[in-house]
Amino acid sequence: MNSTIDEITLLHQAQARAPSHHMVVRGIGEEIDLEIGPGDDDPSFSSTTLVGVTTHEPVAPEEQEDHKQLVLSSQAPGDGQPQLVKAPQGKRKKKVVKKWREEWADTYKWAYVDVHESTPRVFCSVCREYGRKHRRNPYGNEGSRNMQMSALEEHNNSLLHKEALRLQMASKDKGVPVIERPVYVKALMLKSASSILESVLRRDPHEVEFIQCVQEVVHSLEPVLVKNTQYIHILERLLEPERAIIFRVPWVDDRGETHVNRGFRVQFSQALGPCRGGLRFHPSMTLSIAKFLGFEQALKNALSPYKLGGAGGGSDFDPKGKSEAEIMRFCQSFMDELYKYLGPDQDLPAEDLGVGPREMGYLFGQYRRLTGHFQGSFTGPKIFWSGYSLRTEATGYGLVFFARLILAEMNKELKGLRSIVSGAGKLAMHVLEKLLSCGAIPITVSDSKGYLLDEDGFDYVKISLLRDIKVQQRSLRDYVKSNPRAKYFEDAKPWSEQCDIAFPCASQNEIDQPDAIALVNSGCRLLIEGSNMPCTSQAIDILRKSKVLVAPAKAATAGGVAVGELELGNECNLMQWSAEDFEAKLQDMMKQTYERSLKTASEYGYLKDNPEALVHGGNICAFLNLAHAMIDQGCV
Repeated sequence: MNSTIDEITLLHQAQARAPSHHMVVRGIGEEIDLEIGPGDDDPSFSSTTLVGVTTHEPVAPEEQEDHKQLVLSSQAPGDGQPQLVKAPQGKRKKKVVKKWREEWADTYKWAYVDVHESTPRVFCSVCREYGRKHRRNPYGNEGSRNMQMSALEEHNNSLLHKEALRLQMASKDKGVPVIERPVYVKALMLKSASSILESVLRRDPHEVEFIQCVQEVVHSLEPVLVKNTQYIHILERLLEPERAIIFRVPWVDDRGETHVNRGFRVQFSQALGPCRGGLRFHPSMTLSIAKFLGFEQALKNALSPYKLGGAGGGSDFDPKGKSEAEIMRFCQSFMDELYKYLGPDQDLPAEDLGVGPREMGYLFGQYRRLTGHFQGSFTGPKIFWSGYSLRTEATGYGLVFFARLILAEMNKELKGLRSIVSGAGKLAMHVLEKLLSCGAIPITVSDSKGYLLDEDGFDYVKISLLRDIKVQQRSLRDYVKSNPRAKYFEDAKPWSEQCDIAFPCASQNEIDQPDAIALVNSGCRLLIEGSNMPCTSQAIDILRKSKVLVAPAKAATAGGVAVGELELGNECNLMQWSAEDFEAKLQDMMKQTYERSLKTASEYGYLKDNPEALVHGGNICAFLNLAHAMIDQGCV
């Protein structure tokens, strides 16, 4: 601020901002308004969104306006459901006019002064907001104002401020890491847990999806770390994958043009056994998503009856619109690099988004050709050549069985419940099928363009039609031609439809904060996660405050993990099972996982009726299984 270079930098920043704001650079001693507008401080740090550092301006935060957030009101008399209302505005605070001091220029050299409503104010270059406080004291909201931390001390102790300063220094030499989306950071009670999260933020600040799933697990493990500090070092080791492979995938299309995509495989942990985990082919695929998928799979496998290692990966290749020959050439090129890291005793991949029997067949064919011998196929010996696998069917059926277990604890059943399902892949279709057989009324499916609503509910004939539409790669809109009472909503999600239970089965973070509010207002009381991490952290907060019970994917999808391992083993031939035997075995697996999660949760103080019990119990149980193996095997 007190140098010509800083002034020029700020003026350049001003030109890049919206034309409705006129940027001014204040000299030392000029008077400015530091007061915020109407409203009170945020009720808690856990509901405050911290904004990530953008690529254009490496900055440290100053102060942020109190956010006007939606809060949940208590139920009104005679009202069946809690409603979401805006927080009442407090009295307007008295203006505080201070002088722009020299120490501010040193501490907040990335802050700037802007004119807002004819008043010059100090703005934070990170959050682009003005005000004296970002939030209340993170150590508690009780007591008088002199117990609150000062704005300067609060900023200097915040994770965001420390990370912004680090990025600020790093930018002088090698540029700033790319952060495309905000990072939502929650407050942690335990200092050691906070330090673990800080180290992840410091090491990989741009890996938003990975940071998000790590936060949830670290939050669950706080009582574990209190009981045994040895687990702190185990968790630090676990959060770093054993190996992460990134490679290029060159391939030639049907016109003879060459293309290059990027391939990933992250083997997170082999402490419990060889890795198992999906491959995803989708344009959004990044290293952050590969790490998040691998970490989630490691915990999911540790929670399942069969103890396995976890891995994830894929490519930013998009199979949609590609010919069979192009997909085959890509899969062969992908396997040319990856095969050396695979094997039945090391890592075997499975299906995920964009990877089905066709892609897995091409991948396995090239793997067999390169290794020179048949070591067993991916996700099951000779499954794809027989045209049938029970793995995805077990995942979809298992979700419904898990929902029945939760409802049984509430003395309720699935029959007659309106159910909304997202996605239209094999998982979603199997969920629809089993919901229908249990007497529920599934009314929605969705794709990347919108969602389909059939108020009459899908029956077996309609589900068969949906499958044909997806096999032919047509739009769900074509369903309306055969069923005119149905409706297709473009560029929309199904979460605002009236329902009793929801099954997100599409992709990660498909439910954001507005979607969660819509779900609560639509009457949803139970959400069963079919896809990995389908809710953002902000959405999870809304659902928990509204007493919506969330069944985590780690536990709810355990059926697919267990049956997939049975397919790979020699202990039984699933093709000879009757439908009754298969469902009985699957229900038993889901019941074991459900009871194991609740038992672990109760051991660490989470009661059965706590909406977070299943999430925390599943995370703790999976971590302890991994931790015991890692301790026994030493520091490797």
